[in-house]
Amino acid sequence: MSLYEGAVKKPIMTSLCFLAVVIFGLFSLSKLPIDLYPDIDTNTIMVMTAYPGASASDIENNVTRPLENVLNAVSNLKHITSRSSENMSLITLEFEFGNDIDVLTNDVRDKLDMVSSQLPDDVENPIIFKFSTDMIPIVLLSVQANESQSALYKILDDRVVNPLARIPGVGTVSISGAPQREIQVYCDPYKLEAYNLSIETISSIIGAENKNIPGGNFDIGNETYSLRVEGEFDDSRQLEDVVVGTHNGATVYLRDVAKVVDTVEERAQETYNNGVQGAMIVVQKQSGANSVEISKKVQQALPRLQKNLPSDVKLGVIVDTSDNILNTIDSLTETVMYALLFVVIVVFLFLGRWRATLIICITIPLSLIASFIYLAISGNTINIISLSSLSIAIGMVVDDAIVVLENVTTHIERGSDPKQAAVHGTNEVAISVVASTLTMIAVFFPLTMVSGMSGVLFKQLGWMMCAIMFVSTVSALSLTPMLCSQLLRLQKTQSRAFKIFFKPIERTLDGLDNWYARMLNWAVRHRMVVLIGCVLFFILSLFCAKTVGTEFFPAQDNARIAVQLELPIGTRKEVAQEISEKLTNQWLSKYKGIMKICNYTVGQADSDNTWASMQDNGSHIISFNISLVDPGDRDITLEKVCDEMREDLKAYPEFSKAQVILGGSNTGMSAQASADFEIYGYSMEETDSVAAKLKRELLNVKGVSEVNISRSDYQPEYQVDFDREKLALHGLNLSTAATYLRNRINGATASKYREDGDEYDIKVRYAPEYRTSLEAIENILVYNNKGEGVRIKDLGTVVERFAPPTIERKDRERIVTVSAVISGAPLGDVVNAGNAIIDKMEIPSDITIQVAGSFEDQQDSFRDLGTLGILIIILVFIVMAAQFESLTYPFILILSVPFAMSGVLMALFITNTTLSVMSLLGSIMLIGIVVKNGIVLIDYTILCRERGQSVLNSVVTAGKSRLRPVLMTTMTTILGMIPMAVSTGQGAEMWSPMAIAVIGGLTVSTILTLIYVPTMYCIFGGVGIKRQRRKMQKQLNAYFKEQKNG
Repeated sequence: MSLYEGAVKKPIMTSLCFLAVVIFGLFSLSKLPIDLYPDIDTNTIMVMTAYPGASASDIENNVTRPLENVLNAVSNLKHITSRSSENMSLITLEFEFGNDIDVLTNDVRDKLDMVSSQLPDDVENPIIFKFSTDMIPIVLLSVQANESQSALYKILDDRVVNPLARIPGVGTVSISGAPQREIQVYCDPYKLEAYNLSIETISSIIGAENKNIPGGNFDIGNETYSLRVEGEFDDSRQLEDVVVGTHNGATVYLRDVAKVVDTVEERAQETYNNGVQGAMIVVQKQSGANSVEISKKVQQALPRLQKNLPSDVKLGVIVDTSDNILNTIDSLTETVMYALLFVVIVVFLFLGRWRATLIICITIPLSLIASFIYLAISGNTINIISLSSLSIAIGMVVDDAIVVLENVTTHIERGSDPKQAAVHGTNEVAISVVASTLTMIAVFFPLTMVSGMSGVLFKQLGWMMCAIMFVSTVSALSLTPMLCSQLLRLQKTQSRAFKIFFKPIERTLDGLDNWYARMLNWAVRHRMVVLIGCVLFFILSLFCAKTVGTEFFPAQDNARIAVQLELPIGTRKEVAQEISEKLTNQWLSKYKGIMKICNYTVGQADSDNTWASMQDNGSHIISFNISLVDPGDRDITLEKVCDEMREDLKAYPEFSKAQVILGGSNTGMSAQASADFEIYGYSMEETDSVAAKLKRELLNVKGVSEVNISRSDYQPEYQVDFDREKLALHGLNLSTAATYLRNRINGATASKYREDGDEYDIKVRYAPEYRTSLEAIENILVYNNKGEGVRIKDLGTVVERFAPPTIERKDRERIVTVSAVISGAPLGDVVNAGNAIIDKMEIPSDITIQVAGSFEDQQDSFRDLGTLGILIIILVFIVMAAQFESLTYPFILILSVPFAMSGVLMALFITNTTLSVMSLLGSIMLIGIVVKNGIVLIDYTILCRERGQSVLNSVVTAGKSRLRPVLMTTMTTILGMIPMAVSTGQGAEMWSPMAIAVIGGLTVSTILTLIYVPTMYCIFGGVGIKRQRRKMQKQLNAYFKEQKNG
């Protein structure tokens, strides 16, 4: 007993089985987390090694190089890049996608152990970071404050950071831009000299005084008491009364030689929100946690936290990544709903029966809901990819059900009993339904094997589609026949309203059928004309290909902009602050009603702020975080705002570097495309001049909105060259002398001052006015073991030098990257223009230039997808050859694929869309849909031939009877895609290219397939018949010869 027979005989069992699937599916849906992209396994490991006090070139030679040479042997390594800057070496290892990062981390750890003995003695142990998506902050909060500014760090730490960090799933919460409290002991060098004191003695005295010491336990009678000496300061003013020495019999107090200031740290970052000073709170998530959930909880906690804060401290949200995710997912869900609605309307118009339409309405959601079970089992999320695969699937899922339904309806109209009609009708088309599903699986299954960046996206799509196709076939062969047998009846007479509404539609469809039959009749008799016409059309469409640009991923409008500005190195924070304020006011008034928040941070960050140390910072660097209102609420695009900002920044010549980053980050898939030209070469002067030349030329290229060079300017610094002989004469060595210098300028941390469970540093150093000139530095006293003081100028000289701030390397060579940010032109065009410029330039022989960045990703993905296309075509061919038991028929169908491609090219050309990974994906899906239409046609033609019709007749008959199902499936897929192509919601830039490709390809290929496939069939069929005739002629001749001779 076959599947459909059983289903028709046991309707209750069948319905309940499918009901169970629906219940499970909906249950899984309620549990599924929401995210923007599928989980991307990290492929990057960072190795950080600190070497205090070393310059960039020392670090490059002594730390980075030995480490690179060893790490280069780690398996599956794609690129190794490094940055050697003062005190720090940072090596980034980029691996091929799809490897287990933990195994690789262990491999890296083993390699580091091998080399640790060869590194200089003062180098700290290398730290290994797995760089993952958790590093990207999910919420940035702004804080505005007035009079509470000085104590802001403590207020926020106690009342905001700690409660937020307790939310499950929140990783780290850090504050930037609120200076921490510090107690400064500012000494007067002349007084110190007079009393024969030094910074070191003062700081050790403070350390010794500020202590609690337990004195042990002692017994009095029956009781045991503990003895303690409580010496810690409980007020910063007590420091002034510390005795630091005696002079001529009189006691010297700390207040005699220094002033104690309870203030904030000297060099700190400052953050301003919409022009009001405050701070920024950065919330990062734990790995594997769901960002939407966490953002929701953080948002819910804010009103409660706001209540506990002083009245002048205001919390606000700068960036909440979940907004973008939810808006994107909502607009996608909306398009999926529209697609469903359109499909139902099409089915109703074509079938003209509400019962039949009801059957389709039941079967579509079923397969879609079943796919949620797959998502839940495999631990995936609801994201752009899983939702777009649903909208792609809608059109395809209908196909199977329609084919069965159509056939069963025909049987019922011929007067057979619904139950028998259901079994026989399904029986006739069962094989072609299974075959067409196999064809679809042959298209989508290879998608699960793509590697690399695009593989992450397509894997999920491939599996989703396979799961959906499987469920839809099973339901088409069991649920649909069962519903047909229960619901469909032979309609005796129709109501008047129905006749009025449906007669015109019926007439149109019949007219279409007849017109198509006439058309086919002409086509099969003028085969060569049709063939040449098709080929010419294909060649014409290739001309469109010339003008279609290429890019990796379309940039996405998530209403965020980041701006990184650099002033010349060494600019004071106050100057930077002034310019930033001017810019903020300018932008806020220019984009009134568009710009929600304009937040900026200036100044050198504290070394223990993890979030800040990941980014570049310094007193000359300004970083803006800007958020706009949602794309639906403004007329101006994000790209246009960015371009206008770049124009505004050109008015400030003082910026040595100005970068406007669309989308707020230049990593990830939604970032604006950039063409990176990597210049390799050892000599810094040579590579710098090549980079500067290339930058000048690139700025003239159409579509390039800004060009950045990765290497910063050389920074001026003062170095003290000690004369070792003089040091030895005075009984000193270099490190003692250097430490003395550091304590006077940077300060010695004497001890910690404790208050309310928090600790603050007590720093002892020269007062600010005594460390602002070279003279003051030359006059610093250094004491030797005998207590004799010697001035710095007697031990060496102070000279000004320039040093490179960071040295970047990639694949073990020095590198400088020139990156061109692109807006309004395809990535491929800009890269070609760049290559043309490089060819014309005179480049020294030891310098090489390569293209990287999103272009490299694009080439990789396109190559992968190209191979995939070929693989898919071969698979589809195999499936069809097996079904038709012939090699010519599948060949005819495969030849209809190029027309789909020409449709894609024309659609992209007309809508001015680029060829990106998304539009390529659309064209790969087309292969399956196009071939599916052809199978339906040829399958029926073969049936007619078997019933004894001539080739031409059977082609025309088949065409006429299969026109409606073909048009119907095409219409459902196209209408399912239209909402995606025209939607303007957030994230629409991502999938509209894919929808445009599918619509264009399908429209063109369906029109051509309906004429081309039957014509080709006749050509091949005709050849076959002639061959058979010759064969029979030979046999007859042989037979007659035998008779004669006999």
